[in-house]
Amino acid sequence: MTISTQEGVTIDFTNTQTAFRFEGNQLIAAEVLDYEREQTYSLGIICTMTSTEETFRTTVHVLITNMNDNPPNFGENSYHVAVNELSFVGATVGTFPATDSDGNSGLSYTLTSESNDFKLKSPTIPEVLIETRLVFDKIQNATLVLTVQDTPMNAGEQSFTATTTIIVTIVDVDNRPPWFQPCIKHEMGGVVICQSAGYTGRVNLNEQETGVLPLKPGPLFAIDGDTLNAAITYSFLSGHEDGLFEINANTGSISMLKPADVLGTITLTVLAAQTINSDQFATTTVSISVQVKGLHPPTFQKSQYHGVVTSLFALAMDQTNKDEPLQIFATDEDYAAIGGINPHITYSINGSSDFSIINGFLFITKNLPEDTLSMQVLALDTSNDDTATAELSVEVKLGILPLSGYRVADMAALGATLGVLLFVCLVLIGVLVYRLQRGKADWKKIYEASMFQSSLGHGSGDQKKGIQYTNEAFQKDEDGGSMGSGGPDGRSVMTDGESQKAAWDISREEAILRATAPLHNLLSDNNSDMGSDGGDSEKEVKPILTKERRMEEGYKSVWFKEDIDPNAKEEVVIIPDNGEGNSEEEDEDRSSSSRGSEAGNQSIKPPKVFFANADLDSGLGVRMDYPTDDSENDDEMTVHL
Repeated sequence: MTISTQEGVTIDFTNTQTAFRFEGNQLIAAEVLDYEREQTYSLGIICTMTSTEETFRTTVHVLITNMNDNPPNFGENSYHVAVNELSFVGATVGTFPATDSDGNSGLSYTLTSESNDFKLKSPTIPEVLIETRLVFDKIQNATLVLTVQDTPMNAGEQSFTATTTIIVTIVDVDNRPPWFQPCIKHEMGGVVICQSAGYTGRVNLNEQETGVLPLKPGPLFAIDGDTLNAAITYSFLSGHEDGLFEINANTGSISMLKPADVLGTITLTVLAAQTINSDQFATTTVSISVQVKGLHPPTFQKSQYHGVVTSLFALAMDQTNKDEPLQIFATDEDYAAIGGINPHITYSINGSSDFSIINGFLFITKNLPEDTLSMQVLALDTSNDDTATAELSVEVKLGILPLSGYRVADMAALGATLGVLLFVCLVLIGVLVYRLQRGKADWKKIYEASMFQSSLGHGSGDQKKGIQYTNEAFQKDEDGGSMGSGGPDGRSVMTDGESQKAAWDISREEAILRATAPLHNLLSDNNSDMGSDGGDSEKEVKPILTKERRMEEGYKSVWFKEDIDPNAKEEVVIIPDNGEGNSEEEDEDRSSSSRGSEAGNQSIKPPKVFFANADLDSGLGVRMDYPTDDSENDDEMTVHL
């Protein structure tokens, strides 16, 4: 400030003052004023008249205005905190506030990190929270940088900032079971699982393995799934009941107690549990194969093989005899009984993946330049790990060849072959169609035969009881024109109309089944089944169908063409009334048939029914011939039949 005075007046401080000074009548700050150090100054001033030395005293109060001239400050340059890996999402890691000597209360914070596992609660609250689930295998330490600004972000004012470092250490906890080694790690929903394929071993029959049993892929042991290195105890869970093996509880080593006396595979289940926390455990399998000891290793038929290969994926040919493929083969004297062929031998080439051996034949699997390659072939007996080696020399003659290099002649030959095959198929289809058409006619004949066969009898019992073979000529005079015979109970089975309707109402499937039934099943084996017990008839009639002629009373016989040879295939021939006989029974039958025709107002000549010389059991040997002298009634006969 400037102090106005009269002329001849001087100004000075009444006390020693270092913060201010006078330059003439101007009061000037002699040093940088700091609000944070002193907010108010009271200056005593004296005015003196130089001529009279008269004085005047007064006080000047200087108020320091606060300005944003200091950066905020964290209590420490770095912070170290530890967090449990099982801490839940949203848990607080810690609070890290900053202070500002300027007295600013609106401090703003930002958090930066290489991972997204942590976050701030808000821009104005320096509380660090867990953002995602922590996994010790993924992150053991995290470095966070916390920045503070003494003015609101994007305020456009002069501002000061400060930073600090927060080092977060993830603490491993006992949350995983033991892991058998080696194992393959898998992550499922943030949980790491280590999968063991188990162990395998071999022992000889009736021999006890000394020391620790060798296993593949290595000795049996497990580690703590966490990094706590908890102690592990091993034991058998199953498969040890016969007492062949024992396991070291501390190391997991398996040894034999006695020889195995049975061939096969023994499966042991091993349990590995933490010694202190037995709730954390894991299991694995040990498959031990009991085999007969091999006395001889494999032996190659040749000490050195020479082959020539000319194209990719083609068989290597024998260099000595180029017309034959190169065959690599090893024998085993343990299998001398079957020609030395050991089915457990596999072949491979040491140190090369450019070739493959399949069933002893060599193939090239990679495009190679023309060259002569020297390799070693290995024969491995997988049953006992015995091996044999031989030298292999392969000459690559043409190098890289296209896989699709077919010639025009090859394609023409293929087309001709396909054309011939197509022609043969068409011929076969035509034959099948022709056979089907003929088959339809055969089925029609079978159907017609079944109609005839089914109309012969309709009994209430089984097939054999119900079928009655009769002839109109054998009916009694009072039977009239009835075409049916008496049933087992003596009653008339069907009338003409009923027999026609029943015959045609039978389904096609049932007709085929009846037509294909053996004939001897349809014929009665005893006379009593074929008899009629009707009490209304004047005389008991016992129709019978037999190969023997019977002349007793009460029987009506069927005429026989000739004496039947028991060895003949033709069993029965039913001959219609043709007028050749002159017996009384023939006359009676003719008159009865005539009366039946007059009653029906139509004349029908019964057809000839032949059981052909075919196999009668097939049911297909039925043939029906109609009289040739009355063609105009063919339809009627067919309907009646």
